[in-house]
Amino acid sequence: MKFDDLASKVVFVTGGARGIGFTIAKAMARQGCSVGLLDLLPTVIDAAELIHSEVGVKAAGCIVDVTDDVAVQAAFDELSERIGVPQLLITAAGITVWNDSVNVPAAEWRRVLDVNLNGTFFAAQCFCRLLQRAGVPGTAVFVASMSGSIVNVPQNQASYNASKAAVSHLGKSLAVEWAPNGIRVNSISPGYILSDMTRQFTDNNVELAAAWTARIPLGRMGTPDDLCGLVLFLSSDASSYITGQDIVIDGGYTVV
Repeated sequence: MKFDDLASKVVFVTGGARGIGFTIAKAMARQGCSVGLLDLLPTVIDAAELIHSEVGVKAAGCIVDVTDDVAVQAAFDELSERIGVPQLLITAAGITVWNDSVNVPAAEWRRVLDVNLNGTFFAAQCFCRLLQRAGVPGTAVFVASMSGSIVNVPQNQASYNASKAAVSHLGKSLAVEWAPNGIRVNSISPGYILSDMTRQFTDNNVELAAAWTARIPLGRMGTPDDLCGLVLFLSSDASSYITGQDIVIDGGYTVV
């Protein structure tokens, strides 16, 4: 499906070097968006060059730690000068750690919340500042998780679950606060998606992956491409009356 209103816009994507972030960024590029990628991985530069060479749109990458608010602001300013002020934001930067909560080190707990929650907020905050400075409206889509509304089993990942629940509610909070500025904020909550991060676990835990899949009514784990249609819709004017929502994309996992 083509959303013509996206063609002239600029999108920034955190966690854009690979996986879900890169896949969504490429889908946005195919709609005609100029793309700014932000990631801690140095390969974010190559990822932007790949999008430019394959799709033909303007694309630029910036290496940044999303937990560093000053660095995030500098990265947003730099990308804005290079490819334009973003009217779209996708926050896909995230990490997960499996550990029993009674034993988890404080630094590990803080790191998960720092990347997933604070990283999302700092990106959104910088996005809003740029929009206010330019006097234009915008739309943000946060990547939360079904883990924000259920407790996954059998793995123990309280820090991830808590952080993603917070991301979802952050989206609702900002949607209300920033509505007068013409900024819509929604989140998507993927289920088990075979992203680069998930494959690290499934490749080494075949039986666990099979157990997850057995509980999915559609009979398979999702792929990053399965998320793109909804993200494009939420980013476009086709969803102009939708804000403050969290939409689950999980193959039916959370309804059984």
